[in-house]
Amino acid sequence: MTKKNNNILVVKVWLFLTASLFFISCENSLNEVRKINLKEINPTGVAKDFNLKYTDSGKIKAVLISPEMLDFSTTEFPFNEFPQGLNLTFYDENGNKNFVTAKYAVSYAATSLFELKNQVIISTYDGKRLETEQLYYDQKNEWFFTEKPFRFTDRGSVINGVGIDFSKNFDFLDTQQIQGNYSL
Repeated sequence: MTKKNNNILVVKVWLFLTASLFFISCENSLNEVRKINLKEINPTGVAKDFNLKYTDSGKIKAVLISPEMLDFSTTEFPFNEFPQGLNLTFYDENGNKNFVTAKYAVSYAATSLFELKNQVIISTYDGKRLETEQLYYDQKNEWFFTEKPFRFTDRGSVINGVGIDFSKNFDFLDTQQIQGNYSL
């Protein structure tokens, strides 16, 4: 190999190494810029062994119990998170208890929606039971809905399906894709 070819090879290797270092350093800088653009939100409050009683005209309407509630009320879209789940008891006009449990939940203040996830179960005083993995509750309209698979049991009848809407006391039920037998 001639001295000229050897010098060209050294220059090419040097250019390759310099370019590689440049691109590696750019990638690290780009990752740092991406991190800056991500906003980390932290709760403004944490409540342990949370127990909330909602009353109206002196009567208890609901009781919400959770091991932990995280308060994000100062964010742009305020919410409360229940990372360890919740147990919710609704009382109807006659004082009958209906129960909702979920392993995880989020309550959105601006929309008055509850999102319930992971082993969501609703049980009513008269034996109705709904099981699903995700369920929304519209507090203003007292309305539940999901597009996820569900199992609904009532007086021995079982309906499996995907997608359901229903009123708080199951007086109105709108199912979508269903299978099973149901006695009217």
